[in-house]
Amino acid sequence: MGSPAMRLAALVPMRHHSQRVTGKNYRVLGGRPLFHHVLQTLQQVPEIHEIAVDTDSPIIVDGLQHHFPAVRLILRPDHLRGDSIPMNEILLHDVAVVGADHYLQTHSTNPLVKPQTFSRAINTYLSGLAVHDSLFSVTRRQSRFYDAQGEPLNHDPRELLQTQDLPPVYEENSCLYLFSGGVLRANRHRIGRTPALFEIDAAEAWDIDDEVDIEICQFLIEHGSGRAAPGGSLSSEG
Repeated sequence: MGSPAMRLAALVPMRHHSQRVTGKNYRVLGGRPLFHHVLQTLQQVPEIHEIAVDTDSPIIVDGLQHHFPAVRLILRPDHLRGDSIPMNEILLHDVAVVGADHYLQTHSTNPLVKPQTFSRAINTYLSGLAVHDSLFSVTRRQSRFYDAQGEPLNHDPRELLQTQDLPPVYEENSCLYLFSGGVLRANRHRIGRTPALFEIDAAEAWDIDDEVDIEICQFLIEHGSGRAAPGGSLSSEG
């Protein structure tokens, strides 16, 4: 898989405990545990050489052993299991375990991202390394935004432009990050000093953060707007 001269590994952190949605990473969505979706997608991305899951969950460990034996298991150390541990600290540990030139980090909570999207992001990142040291995905927003004091951020209230004519604002959507181990260690952050923004359509970038998100993603999968399960009906491509 991929170029032998450039090794790229996918890192997928999956906690057992979830603060807002009980057992979120292994909740059933579209007839499969949630974490199955991202792993089956990553296995279809030819640019990825290795997939590694960092977890403290016995349920996910069992699921990996039975359904994804080729995926590398990283048992999360006790000192990295607290709710307040920053993701970058977990990634620093994982990069020390998994050797690669570059890393893609994603989450099981973005089940609708397509293999083609991951491939496009990887190729955009690799082709732009002369200018950008990292890449992260964003969602374009063209709405009227205000700060906490009621001051407009991206528009003039005296000039009511159509929202599609407003300057866009880009929201970090957590679907994917691309970086090297050197950039991560130097900045102690998965986003470097000169990142590229990679736009993903809002419907594909849906993030499961609470119960209603599960219901919405279930609806999208059932009605063909999300990725189809293997052997299931085809979904539309964005």
